[in-house]
Amino acid sequence: MTDLTADAPAIAQPGAGAADRNPAAPGGGRTVAAAVPPSLVTRLTAGITAAGEPALVETVAPLTGELLAGLPQSTPADVEVAFQLARRAQPAWGALPVRRRAAVLLRFHDLLLKRQDEVLDLIQAETGKARLHAFEEVLAVAMAARHYGRAAHSYLRDKRHGGALPVLTQAIEARRPKGVIGHISPWNYPLELSIGDALPAFAAGNAVVNKPDTQTALTALWARELLVEAGLPADLWQVVIGDGPVIGPAVVEHADYVSFTGSTRTGREVAQRAAARLVGASLELGGKNAMLVLADADLDRAAEGAVRACFSSAGQLCISIERLLVHRSVADEFLARFAARTRALRLGGGLAYGADMGSLVSVRQLDATVRHVEDAVKAGATVVAGGRARPDLGPFFHEPTILDGVTAEMAVCAEETFGPVVSVYRFDTEDEAVTAANSTPYGLNSSVWTKDLRRGRQLAARLRTGTVNVNEGYAAAYGSVSSPMGGMGDSGLGRRHGAEGILRYTEAQTVASQRLVPIAPAFGLDDRQFAAVLTGGLRVLKALRFK
Repeated sequence: MTDLTADAPAIAQPGAGAADRNPAAPGGGRTVAAAVPPSLVTRLTAGITAAGEPALVETVAPLTGELLAGLPQSTPADVEVAFQLARRAQPAWGALPVRRRAAVLLRFHDLLLKRQDEVLDLIQAETGKARLHAFEEVLAVAMAARHYGRAAHSYLRDKRHGGALPVLTQAIEARRPKGVIGHISPWNYPLELSIGDALPAFAAGNAVVNKPDTQTALTALWARELLVEAGLPADLWQVVIGDGPVIGPAVVEHADYVSFTGSTRTGREVAQRAAARLVGASLELGGKNAMLVLADADLDRAAEGAVRACFSSAGQLCISIERLLVHRSVADEFLARFAARTRALRLGGGLAYGADMGSLVSVRQLDATVRHVEDAVKAGATVVAGGRARPDLGPFFHEPTILDGVTAEMAVCAEETFGPVVSVYRFDTEDEAVTAANSTPYGLNSSVWTKDLRRGRQLAARLRTGTVNVNEGYAAAYGSVSSPMGGMGDSGLGRRHGAEGILRYTEAQTVASQRLVPIAPAFGLDDRQFAAVLTGGLRVLKALRFK
């Protein structure tokens, strides 16, 4: 990445005293133990395909470090059974009219909004995120359910195309379900990235075998239970749980199509396994997303937007911002406003609204965050805000952190942190900013802040990312569910949302009907005469501007 930090003014690192710490949010809500009692775990885990006396794995509540649940583990043999059950259920579902399948999504939409407190508790208990950030998942899933519930019919209806011979040939493009989708979903957004990607698969007539991350399996199982209550045949959505390197390949081995969200490294392995079987795959992978603050930006709005963009779900969001590129003429003023808002964020883990940021999900994520910060500081970067773990709040809490003076040799410069850390870089020209923004192999999301929307859209066209938000960090593009969302480069293949988000789960079939005459010599024409007639016909069709 281009080093844009030359001559950057040093900003004093805050002291280590308690007064410099992010404040704790007020408590409230139920405890994790009350929200996730053993009876709920028993009920939900009944939805896992795991035969015999399966081994149990224990998950930990990130907010407290206490035992959360013991989950039965599936085996590769269980995965095979799951696909058999799903495959038997799929034909009858796929034969239903699209509107009947879509009606299930609309009923699910209403149930989700009505019972959202249940799943908000589960999301917080399993991920440690703040309740407002958990609500973003409910919002995203409800929007996807409404969209595909209303639009699936138009996406999937038969489409007429021009035939080989006008009038004489009729061609229809039909969409057929793939069959059984292998869906591997991660821990960071357990509701949105499990059922959010499954909804269009069901609307298209498929069955799904889902392998959610073990840490957040209860949220996915709750979503399955609610969708079954809305009318989905239970066998149509199978859930398998287990170690990724063991169960993931088994899912890919049996799937008719693979949907995967996770790391770029694992995504490459999934793609290779799917390609070996000649089945398709969509992959939403890593990112090192940049936010560009131009000289004419509204700095208060940009600073507020940067807080959301960088620290939602404690930075454990594929499309969150990890690089801030700020025009040198406004950098100091912007950074002062951004830092003040960052230091004021309230950290907490109550199962209630009120905290601005929650916990990281695990010691692994905390260690990665601490490593990036310590490596950068050791190499000369300055901590503008945050910079420390907060064990006084919980085992995996880390303050939202701003780093200045980051250079190319520091790990945080190019590696995805996936934690609440953002680096600030200064630029002098827009060309310089675009070059820096495009300098990583990733291309998932970016953000541009300017008062001139036309200028913002023009700059967006130069950024190599699947989504670009103008005057927003990520929610505007992601929430536009009729538009495609996905990555370029090392950030993945394929798209969710919109037409591509549902058509990826279908096979296109052309049905062409020929009338009156064959496409061959007829009416006494020999081969030469037939060729001459068609040659003349082609010239006429071009002159008449036929497509």
